[in-house]
Amino acid sequence: MLTYPLLANSLVKKTNARSTAARVIAEVVHKKHALNAVLANALVELPENERSLCQQLCYGVIRWHCQLEVISQQLLNKPLRAKDSDIAALLLCGLYQLRSMRIPAHAALSETVNACKILGKPWATGLINASLRNYQRQQQEIDASLLADDTAHYAHPHWLIERYKHDWPEQWQAILTANNQQPPMMLRVNQQHGTRDNYLARLGSENINATAIEHCPNGVLLATPCDVHALPGFSAGDVSVQDGAAQLVASILDLKANLQILDACAAPGGKTGHILEHYPDNHVVALDIAPSRLQSIEQNMDRLTLNAKLIAADAAETTSWWDGKLFDRILIDAPCSGIGVIRRNPDIKLLRRPDDIATLAIQQQRLLDNLWPLLKQGGLLVYTTCSALKQENEQQIAHFLAQHPEAQECEPPNAPATRRSVGYQRLPGDDNLDGFYYACIQHR
Repeated sequence: MLTYPLLANSLVKKTNARSTAARVIAEVVHKKHALNAVLANALVELPENERSLCQQLCYGVIRWHCQLEVISQQLLNKPLRAKDSDIAALLLCGLYQLRSMRIPAHAALSETVNACKILGKPWATGLINASLRNYQRQQQEIDASLLADDTAHYAHPHWLIERYKHDWPEQWQAILTANNQQPPMMLRVNQQHGTRDNYLARLGSENINATAIEHCPNGVLLATPCDVHALPGFSAGDVSVQDGAAQLVASILDLKANLQILDACAAPGGKTGHILEHYPDNHVVALDIAPSRLQSIEQNMDRLTLNAKLIAADAAETTSWWDGKLFDRILIDAPCSGIGVIRRNPDIKLLRRPDDIATLAIQQQRLLDNLWPLLKQGGLLVYTTCSALKQENEQQIAHFLAQHPEAQECEPPNAPATRRSVGYQRLPGDDNLDGFYYACIQHR
């Protein structure tokens, strides 16, 4: 199990949802570790009845961190010391409860104050109590002040807001609003095991409310997210968790029988599984650069009872893994900024940096250039990202097409998103799906 400095030694013997959330948030904000990894490690130390609240606090505070931080600065006479980052995070937890949760204000305030003692810092009880009570008195004025600052109002870093304004001058506000929504839970029904209608009926028999996703033949939207083990047939591979935007990737690969297929950046294996659910006998090579991430692909394949050839390698270093056989289809679900899935991974706002985009664009170009020669003449290469930034998407593909005259963009029969100058872009929140980019290129 991964361990983190602030979370080692079973956190502390006495802990609860709020104190644990404060530690997790401090770890993400100050140590720049991924929220899902730190939180998973922390939740095992909590009683089961505390875990849901801890998770809500962690995701809520990180989602609204840019805004909550501005509010906290108005309430504190001076910044807290670095060694008290847990108390700073606890104040944000208190603010989030008062602003966004249905917990009675008196309970939110008293329990947050008590968490100071659990953190071993009883001196902070007066500070937290006074700050939260001041917020209650000044809320109207504070809320009005947020409107003057896009970073505070939309709870996004300034650089990212500016990138959205540049790329999407008409849509940037809608994108920011969509990013701050809690994400829905979507499923992909395994067509080898049954139809979507049949699975919807099974969900209904378990009193799980769900509807079909209009644009995804196998997609199901749950009215309320639930534990995967509560889903009928999950362990048997009847269904997988996957956003509808990601499900649309398989539809533009023009899948048929007897194909050689490369999934170049495959972990955690959702798209690999979907490809094989169409034609289980196709030969699929699934690569990922991290050996540890191959385990997630293997687990997915085992659950779905499907087979793929798994290789731990840098896909762009083709001499290290390629056997010389050309592929009919190549999927490059490229490493990207993740800017299109902020609603699912709100820590992207805090962890991503402006200069990351150019670095990622170089990696993406390297994958395109090095994998293109592995495609048969007449074959298809599909390039996708979960980004909404043009530098990673249509600009990337426009550059590739200009450098490769033998490459021709294809228009799939069913467009997966809004047509752009090159490829298709689904912005965050379009049809309630994640942000995603798709381009389909044929080797002439």
